[in-house]
Amino acid sequence: MPSCLPRAGMMAAMTLRTPFTEYFAVRHPIALAPMGGSAGGALAAAVSNGGGLGLVGGGLGDRDWLARELPIVAEGTAGPWGVGFLCWSAGVGAVEFALGYRPAAVMLSFGDPGPFLEPIRRAGAALIIQVTDLGEARQAMAAGADIIVAQGTEAGGHLVRVAGAAPDTVFDLIARHKIECEARRCGWIQPAFAAADVGVTTRRAEQWQRRGAPVDVLDRDGVRRLVGSPIYQGGWIDRRAGSLQPLSYARGLARAAQKAGAIICGGSRVTALAREGGRWKVTTAHGPVVWAERVLLATNGYTDGLWPRLRQTVIAANSFQVATARLTDRLRGTVLPEGHVASDTRKVLLYYRCDQHNRLIMGGRWPFREPAGPAAFRHLETVIGLLFPQLKDARCEFYWSGRVALTRDHVPHVHQPAPGLTVFLGYNGRGVAMATTLGTLVARNLVAPADNPLPLPVTDIRPIPLHALHRIYATAILQSYRLRDYLAR
Repeated sequence: MPSCLPRAGMMAAMTLRTPFTEYFAVRHPIALAPMGGSAGGALAAAVSNGGGLGLVGGGLGDRDWLARELPIVAEGTAGPWGVGFLCWSAGVGAVEFALGYRPAAVMLSFGDPGPFLEPIRRAGAALIIQVTDLGEARQAMAAGADIIVAQGTEAGGHLVRVAGAAPDTVFDLIARHKIECEARRCGWIQPAFAAADVGVTTRRAEQWQRRGAPVDVLDRDGVRRLVGSPIYQGGWIDRRAGSLQPLSYARGLARAAQKAGAIICGGSRVTALAREGGRWKVTTAHGPVVWAERVLLATNGYTDGLWPRLRQTVIAANSFQVATARLTDRLRGTVLPEGHVASDTRKVLLYYRCDQHNRLIMGGRWPFREPAGPAAFRHLETVIGLLFPQLKDARCEFYWSGRVALTRDHVPHVHQPAPGLTVFLGYNGRGVAMATTLGTLVARNLVAPADNPLPLPVTDIRPIPLHALHRIYATAILQSYRLRDYLAR
């Protein structure tokens, strides 16, 4: 039966009054999810103009995105609006920048909201905190949240779940394809380099514990017993992780792919990529051309100028590694005696393990130039004696390096700049586990996209500002980090 209410009366009858609508003086208890890269200023303004609370997706704190989208919403609506950020990536500066546009609310998700509270309160904006479990809800209440968004562990935090499953993916592949790569699932330790880092490692462990992960906080004695170094203040252990020989692992994956029918063409650098007749023409340095319906670019730290502006989205940093001569059984028993792997919390971090030949393998960052000889690795040789005084006379026999791709927001990037072209890169030094896991998910998406959504949002290619000068400013940043590490000792 047709309604006898006029349209305005129908809308009034449908309006719900809730604490949310009264708090923000909006007509409907609806808030736009602030999805980074998707919820822009125009969409947020439309939601606010429609009687809800529009929230711009500030996400990782991309300043260019904020500078473009915030004026759109600020000028596009007279209603209340807000902006959302991911705590673990967005800096305080990004939040303060957004507050300059006078949002009615700021929403914080996934991480410690503490550093952002003071500027939000000072600006008079409402504080919205998204939580995934009871512990985070209590933390949000203690922080004075005005609104709590209860997502639950099955919603949001996609990258967290992917990262948590990465060790299972790697070790399952090794077992399934019988890859001989010195694989040992013995656990990973993050020792706290400075006393101030103990709180950081404790919070990380507690966050994983709330998700049911097999992790534990370690006190100073526990770290000393499991690592063998006297310099650390505490730390935590993740028992899901382990160690492997990366080159043997890569070769094993290649053999498994060949058995499945893949063709691997080594030494065939792609020099041109063009879209012709609805297909991709892939030209190689030696002349042969390949035609394909879909192309995946996964060049990471070795990205060049093949696709416009892509190289400028990452900083290709060198990872330097050295291996000592074989340690005696007595010395080997004093360094990572139970076989764990470790990477510490210092700004210029160190990562290390022992192999099956009783060698200590030490890795770290430093210069951006390509190493010209053993002299480029002296900083790691020196560090071995400082970290493990019992190895002060140990001699290094092997030296090597490779590039890792660092992104501005510290997370991997997915781009689809043209039909049939997917780009995946930027593992920030965690390529063994993350590239394996994300690569598996991306491969499934390429085969059956409708049933296998990508694990991360697709974003535009956004070059890092002043990328041509990155070696200068990145080296300066590393120098400052070294100084901070020195002062924190």
